[in-house]
Amino acid sequence: MKKTLLILAGLLVGCNSSQKTVSKENTSETTNIVSPVVYGETITQEELKDHLYIYASDEFEGRETGQPGQKKAIAYIKNEYEKLNIPPAKPDGDYFQKVPIEISNLPIGKLSIDNTDFLLGEHVLTFSAAQTTNTPIVYAGYGIEDEGYSDYEGLDVTDKMVLVKFGEPMNGDGTYKISGTSEKSVWSNASESLSKRIQLAVDKGAKGIFYLDTDNFSRFKRRFDFMKGNNSGRMSLKNNNNDFSSLFIDETLAKAILPSIDSDNSPKVLKTTTSLDFKSSNEEIDSENVIAFIKGSEKPDEYLVISSHLDHIGISSNGEINNGADDDGSGTVALLEIAEAFKKAKDDGNGPKRSVVFLHVTGEEKGLLGSQYYTDFDPIFPLEQTVTNLNIDMIGRIDPKREGDRNYIYLIGSDKLSTELHELSEEVNEKYANIELDYTYNDENDPNRFYYRSDHYNFAKNNIPIIFYFNGTHDDYHRPGDTPDKINYDLLENRTRLVFYTAWELANRDNPVTVDKATK
Repeated sequence: MKKTLLILAGLLVGCNSSQKTVSKENTSETTNIVSPVVYGETITQEELKDHLYIYASDEFEGRETGQPGQKKAIAYIKNEYEKLNIPPAKPDGDYFQKVPIEISNLPIGKLSIDNTDFLLGEHVLTFSAAQTTNTPIVYAGYGIEDEGYSDYEGLDVTDKMVLVKFGEPMNGDGTYKISGTSEKSVWSNASESLSKRIQLAVDKGAKGIFYLDTDNFSRFKRRFDFMKGNNSGRMSLKNNNNDFSSLFIDETLAKAILPSIDSDNSPKVLKTTTSLDFKSSNEEIDSENVIAFIKGSEKPDEYLVISSHLDHIGISSNGEINNGADDDGSGTVALLEIAEAFKKAKDDGNGPKRSVVFLHVTGEEKGLLGSQYYTDFDPIFPLEQTVTNLNIDMIGRIDPKREGDRNYIYLIGSDKLSTELHELSEEVNEKYANIELDYTYNDENDPNRFYYRSDHYNFAKNNIPIIFYFNGTHDDYHRPGDTPDKINYDLLENRTRLVFYTAWELANRDNPVTVDKATK
């Protein structure tokens, strides 16, 4: 699981405890009378352990994106699908989906506001090259566009820099304009709203954005200083808005552009212009997703995607290998075992009605890059025909901060888009698994912001219902101590079976779960 969010979309880590009592009127729609238990029981501790002791061994060198260890990882996954006789998802017969990634080295340079220079790393931060001369600046207030409200109304920002600030507008009575109540909207969610503001500015034709968030500028700067001190660059998808400049600024620079920015919420064209001179160099990285699938027997053009990430963080500067047994070796081997269970069912004539896609993504630790490429650039199967994503990221350990039964799993996101999915998940668990489903990290106000920090999020943002299965962090998270001998294989077995039974229900029920809480 990635330790920080996307640099442009996060660098931040942000219970509404979901109801665990399920109405018996919401019974399963599955008409396939075959019990999945006989196939679920083929998922065993022994096979999971055999896989993981190989996949999280020193030989795989921590599976760093684009490095030799990652190549060994994808070769291992491909070989397992070939042994199971589960075909690749791509029509050309290749299990590998090339993901175009590049490393942008930390830039150097300055920006000028009306001939006053500001050096990179002090009052302004950016993580990629940006060059422009005497470009007009438009103030767009909070940079928000929502139903019934737009900071861009009447503004032409084409080929201009946009200045926006964090927050959202309020009415005179203290309520928020977007919600019409005392409740804040998504625009006050620091983790999620940054990417929305950036994408909105891109869609409006802006050349770049100046983003003022006084509470979080120090977090951006810590990331910048870390990269500078380690001479490291930022991985991103190649040609992903590379002509758009995202600049994070402090209050000093913001007031040099607009002195009244604290109190002024009125969008306007400014007389100020800016010149940017940030130079960097890019290096292309060769990396791949691995995708296999089992074609549905009755609804082959509807797709259930089960995902895990195949990468980890590689070798530390002192030469220690970060094996990533839990993160996310546990999810990877669980996905292989789930695929095998579905294949045994198919071989017995009980294959899933819907197609089931087994998606192993790269670059999760670098910003959810593999899943972003699949959803945003090259979905092998249409997103509008993708009914659900079940994402597995760390399910082999126990959270030391948690109290209670060890036989638990954190569920995140099951009720975010579909009430029906949440109810189905609860029913399946009660019928087959009896694991304690813990919704602690499903809380909208959870400061860890786990909902935004694994690959399911790229499906959720496209209004595809998701469930994220997660055991929580531990002292070995992103450390060399995350080794296969510390995995609780009985729990890994139970949790993997739960995902399989949930997938079985989703793949075989008459109708896809209904999306009743679509994102905007």
